[in-house]
Amino acid sequence: MQEDIFEILRKEADAILNIPVSDRYEKAVELIIRQVVTKKGKLVTSGMGKAGQIAANIATTFCSTGIPAIFLHPSEAQHGDLGILQPDDVMLLISNSGKTREIVELVTLARHLYADIQFIVITGHPESPLAKEADIFLATGSPEEVCPLKLTPTTSTTVMTVIGDILVVKTMKKTGFTGRDYAKRHHGGYLGIKSRKQSKSDEMQ
Repeated sequence: MQEDIFEILRKEADAILNIPVSDRYEKAVELIIRQVVTKKGKLVTSGMGKAGQIAANIATTFCSTGIPAIFLHPSEAQHGDLGILQPDDVMLLISNSGKTREIVELVTLARHLYADIQFIVITGHPESPLAKEADIFLATGSPEEVCPLKLTPTTSTTVMTVIGDILVVKTMKKTGFTGRDYAKRHHGGYLGIKSRKQSKSDEMQ
């Protein structure tokens, strides 16, 4: 039984290590900083289903690390929520297949509102409709799901999460985000206490 668990861990770890790495990550971070930090826009993430949950998590993580971000549900976008978009925003769209109807339609709707809006896309299929619409395409490596049916989003969502983490961490380093900055944005809970202590410690050094 434990061997089954170790096998799952090995497959998930291998998928992470096989994420294609290129200068596209640098370009994605530069785009986020240019639109959000310099032009004062925001990062708008979106995805459907499990990918949507990952997109929402990425948005909240960016918020706590100095990059204003919000999750836009692709279906709700068609019923008025598209109005959250502003001219200097940048969008981060996630779809494992790159064919998710609601996400592909969101690209069209967003461009109809602001023709110059730019898209960072995370998907497992470079030739998919969504990937072809991307200004910057980040590949997942299309890992096989550890689900016994090879259907349930498992490994793919793990990889999406890690790609989001890469973007967050690289952006933090580029912007020089500090513990003091973090404490200002995360007051409550254990992390709030820890960040304030760290901030005070840094000031004393």
